[in-house]
Amino acid sequence: MKFRPLHDRVVVKRIEEEARTAGGIIIPDTAKEKPMQGDVIAVGPGARGDDGKLVPLDVKAGDRVLFGKWSGTEVKIDGEDLLIMKESDIMGVIEGSAKKSAKAA
Repeated sequence: MKFRPLHDRVVVKRIEEEARTAGGIIIPDTAKEKPMQGDVIAVGPGARGDDGKLVPLDVKAGDRVLFGKWSGTEVKIDGEDLLIMKESDIMGVIEGSAKKSAKAA
C-alpha cells in the first residue's frame, strides 16, 4: 500500500468476525454488525502540541485496536476496504492478540 496518513491519523483494516455462532448457525450479512476491532496498517507522524512540538502517536503499524462502531471514514485503497480515523477515535490496543502470539512462537 502506498498511502501515508498525515498528522494524528491512523489507517485501520477491520477484522471480519465469524459468520457462525458457537452453535453453528450462520449469520446472514444483513444481520451482522460492523466489527469494532482492526489491525493498524499505517500511522501518521503525530500531532503538534500547543508548544509546536511533534507529539508521536501511541499506536503503531501491526497493533490490534478497538474503536467505536461509527468511528473513522471508510475508504477503498488498492481494492481494500480500510478506515482512516484520528488516534483519539481509538479506545485502546488489544494486547496479546492471536496474530502477535503466532509471530512470537
